[in-house]
Amino acid sequence: MSEVSDKVARILIDKLGIAESEINPDANLVKDLGIDSLDYAEIVMDFEQTFDIRIPDRDAEKLATIGAAVKYIEEQLDKKK
Repeated sequence: MSEVSDKVARILIDKLGIAESEINPDANLVKDLGIDSLDYAEIVMDFEQTFDIRIPDRDAEKLATIGAAVKYIEEQLDKKK
């Protein structure tokens, strides 16, 4: 796992109280992990704070799975270099 995926997993585990075994790249945040819109917004804000990036609302919708979130964050971090 990359550093980004480790941090994303930690945020999800801490925020949602889910087991580490539930974390996999294909897990859908809403369907598989059962988060609601408020949790989703809080998680996106946690991603922004943790990685010092801005995630516009139109992009937040793309973060449907854990893998998609990790990929998006890595792309944003690469742009900052």
